[in-house]
Amino acid sequence: MTRVLAWTVGVALAAVALGPGPLDGQSPQRYYVYACAESEDEVALLRFTASATGGSLEVVKRIPVGVMPVEIEGPHGIAVHPDGRSWYVSLSHGSPFGSIHKFTTGTDQWQAQVPVGLFPASMDISRATGLLYVVNFNLYGDMVPSTVSVVDTASMAEVAQVPSGVMPHGSRIDATGRRHYHVTMMDDRLREMDTVRLTETRSLALSAHAGHVMEDDGTEEGRAAMKAMHAMMLQPTWATAPTRDGKLYVAGNNTNEIVEVDVEQWAVTRRFEKTHAGPYNADVTPDGKTLVVTYKRGAAVGLWDLEQGVEAARLTTTRTVPHGVVISPDSKYAFVTNEGVGAEPGVVEVYDLARRIRVASAEIGKQAGGIAFWKSE
Repeated sequence: MTRVLAWTVGVALAAVALGPGPLDGQSPQRYYVYACAESEDEVALLRFTASATGGSLEVVKRIPVGVMPVEIEGPHGIAVHPDGRSWYVSLSHGSPFGSIHKFTTGTDQWQAQVPVGLFPASMDISRATGLLYVVNFNLYGDMVPSTVSVVDTASMAEVAQVPSGVMPHGSRIDATGRRHYHVTMMDDRLREMDTVRLTETRSLALSAHAGHVMEDDGTEEGRAAMKAMHAMMLQPTWATAPTRDGKLYVAGNNTNEIVEVDVEQWAVTRRFEKTHAGPYNADVTPDGKTLVVTYKRGAAVGLWDLEQGVEAARLTTTRTVPHGVVISPDSKYAFVTNEGVGAEPGVVEVYDLARRIRVASAEIGKQAGGIAFWKSE
């Protein structure tokens, strides 16, 4: 055997031993995400560098986002524009309303802001319209119907507030950019909105108690009845964007279940019941194979095999109160935020979805929450 042939055989055998990994020539080596630190008024830019043995995660930059130095304003939701040039963050604790702030990616320079509704939370941006859609969660006062604010990302003007239900949350847009999906936590409904006409097109009851909102009437019997009814409600917190085969998944935070909805039929087709405690956020890999769920009360991340309808792995998080999740466009990695408790720093974690293991983590500011994917290279 010649020296060149021996070297070639050796490289081939090493490749077989390692198997296809993050550096197999088919995918990027570095991934960038933005993550909110809600109790720090800060957004962190992080870079994950993949390797055949796992990878490393580092904080590239910490970006202050608050405008009132004596008040925590609570950056909650975050989204990167589809053109990759700008990112947007919701400051939820404004007075009297919250606001959306626009920054340039790369330089992370502030550009503009616009006031929206009460406690703007999660948001997404349509490829079809270029508009941003943010749910006004409204944590204040009585449980009354709220709205979805629609913002023109070029002029940073609010162009509409579309009526929704009680405590809207989660904000995802389908691949066409024409349909927006969110849930209303306190009336157990999934809602669909036309992103062009800016009207709600359909809503779906997710439980037998959907639409029933009870107020405390001040009596012991009334409080007991309200408590019993709320115990049976899903209190959904997030819906995923629809998959290629037209399914989306809703996290039933209160009843510990995941609800599968067929978007064309507009009907519940499967329920994954008795999940780990407190499914909160969820995202599906672009290849449609895996559903990643954060269990906010269970300090874990669930990886669900959607073909089999089973939880293929459940991985304990490094900190308590897992919150947000976003998946890389190549379906290889899930990026998860963990709030922590008290004065603990928040944490961003990276999960290898093929090997079903955590491969990296990094601390950011307190109460890590919203997270958005920027780019890969």
